[in-house]
Amino acid sequence: MERRDALSELFLSELATNPDFEPNFYNALAEVAQDVLTIEKNDKAYAAARVLARLAVPDRILSFRVTWADDAGEVQVNQAWRVQTSNAIGPYKGGLRFHPSVTQDTLKFLGFEQCFKNALTGLPMGGAKGGADFNPRGRSRQEIMRFCQALMAQMAPFIGPDQDVPAGDINVGTREVGWLFGAWRQRRGMFGGAFTGKGLSFGGSKMRVEATGFGVVYFVACMLAEMGTSLEGKRVLVSGKGNVATHAAQKAVEEGAKVLTLSDTGGTLLAEEGLTLDAIAWVQARKDAGEDIAAPPAELGLRYLEGQTPWHIPADIALPCATQNELDQSAAEILRDNGLMLLAEGANMPLTPGASRVMRLAGIAVAPGKAANAGGVAVSGLEMTQNAQRLTWSAARVDETLRDIMERIHRAVVAEGRVDGRIDYGRGANIAAYRKLADAITAQGVL
Repeated sequence: MERRDALSELFLSELATNPDFEPNFYNALAEVAQDVLTIEKNDKAYAAARVLARLAVPDRILSFRVTWADDAGEVQVNQAWRVQTSNAIGPYKGGLRFHPSVTQDTLKFLGFEQCFKNALTGLPMGGAKGGADFNPRGRSRQEIMRFCQALMAQMAPFIGPDQDVPAGDINVGTREVGWLFGAWRQRRGMFGGAFTGKGLSFGGSKMRVEATGFGVVYFVACMLAEMGTSLEGKRVLVSGKGNVATHAAQKAVEEGAKVLTLSDTGGTLLAEEGLTLDAIAWVQARKDAGEDIAAPPAELGLRYLEGQTPWHIPADIALPCATQNELDQSAAEILRDNGLMLLAEGANMPLTPGASRVMRLAGIAVAPGKAANAGGVAVSGLEMTQNAQRLTWSAARVDETLRDIMERIHRAVVAEGRVDGRIDYGRGANIAAYRKLADAITAQGVL
């Protein structure tokens, strides 16, 4: 936050004195404001329309009480929200998550970020986020299904293909999306692309599971090309063992990189000679079975480093794909000292503020999540397109279009991010997305 100027400080100070001050949302807004407020000030149309001030207030926040019965017949009560941030460039679009930590503040912050990420794709998608404080851990399959149906009883009137199109997120996978979509279909008496991340048998898209991880690697390939090099032979650290991590590792290997790690909460899986596709498939199978990766078969050539993260291992590229704030200042300093070339965020906000500062001062290129991991929502947008056309695309066509989208995002970010002979990817992403949103907002009048 060291880059704030007087203009952004004034804008943010007005928010901080609001009695409904929300710290997570404030921090997300501050990160964007420091990059775009000067752009807004210097454009008469943007300034007159007060674009950022309008984006700072969601179009609406829907709050629901969700009442359902558990397997013992006891009544349970949860709270849910849908934050519809902006539909200036398309229907509201963003995931639903189930977790006891879900709050309105968190969803407001995520919806704001989603607006900018969706704008970067170039597809007609607005921004939203939703969720409930429901904890599925320890709940039966029937209980989770009943909760999904009870939630959709409240939310269905506000959801639709041209209105608001949710997707999965934390604890909401293909199974839960199926239950939510089924409840929506029954309530509304129609079939349409009201959700993405659906099963292939009822309108889902091929490549949706792979999209985020593959997209990260396509973006990294563009960054390296900008530097005059390629993925061939580059040493890559990947954290996590979920869909984003394993598919990023898979695509990096296919592109010629030497992927050294995957990880879980207990430690790091190290392949000194580089992960093979067989090793990655083993990790995926263990994850799908709900099992740890601490005891790999000897023939895979892997070592499990208990209690360690990947970040102490010398490498050229880091892809944090596990969780928020997973890479702290001390880890960033080790990566810097080991000669890291670049970092791309596969997870959302995986760097702590201290880590971001280390990377910035060292001049290490960092691709923010709103650009680097936009592949997931991009393929969600392609699922919406297929649903509207009543067509199903081949995996090859989806993958080719995904690569084109990630290359287009990179070009837009680079065009806005060149500063003093280097590329500030964070600034470039914020400005490129802001311009897309601002042009739409100013063209549609004062609403």
